[in-house]
Amino acid sequence: MCTRCPRLVEWRKEAAAHPPARHRGEEYWARPLPGFGDARARMMVVGLAPAAHGGNRTGRIFTGDRSGDWLFRALHRAGFCNQPTSLHVADGLKMRDAYVTAVVRCAPPANKPLPDERDRCIGYLVREMAALGGLQVIVALGSFAWDGALKALAASGFPIKPKPRFGHAATAEAGPYLLVGSFHPSQQNTFTGKLTEEMLDSVFVLARERLG
Repeated sequence: MCTRCPRLVEWRKEAAAHPPARHRGEEYWARPLPGFGDARARMMVVGLAPAAHGGNRTGRIFTGDRSGDWLFRALHRAGFCNQPTSLHVADGLKMRDAYVTAVVRCAPPANKPLPDERDRCIGYLVREMAALGGLQVIVALGSFAWDGALKALAASGFPIKPKPRFGHAATAEAGPYLLVGSFHPSQQNTFTGKLTEEMLDSVFVLARERLG
């Protein structure tokens, strides 16, 4: 089990030891979180990090939290999964041509991983990209994931210079890959209307257009 980032190790355990009342009595995953999805996926969705009481609790990325509710509804509408909900690892969710992961694999305090924590973790994302032999589209949720995806692409031999600017529905070409940006489906963005369901859907329309 990875222990490279002491701050994150402490926090993932702290969150599990002191859950909110709604999750009291549940057994938490409280370990680094792997990606999840179709091994033949042509699209990868990259988030920031597991939520303390979402993926860190359930053991599956974007599962059991409100950001995941938004993400999987959109993926379902776009035909990338068989159901619009992701509640727990035994809920029957199956991905179709899509794989979901994160730049940082442990829950960070205040949902804010540090750049050095990202850099220590980026090798896992590089290996996941290599393992998905048919990968064509990478959707980055938020600027932190965008920067992480750019680092992973550079480490894979596909640097983009000058660095492309993040924005919702921004795109950049990197060798065989299309990088697409999206605002993160965090409550901060969805409650304020910075990200709407129509905006999130538009990102996966771009992905579908590339995949054909």
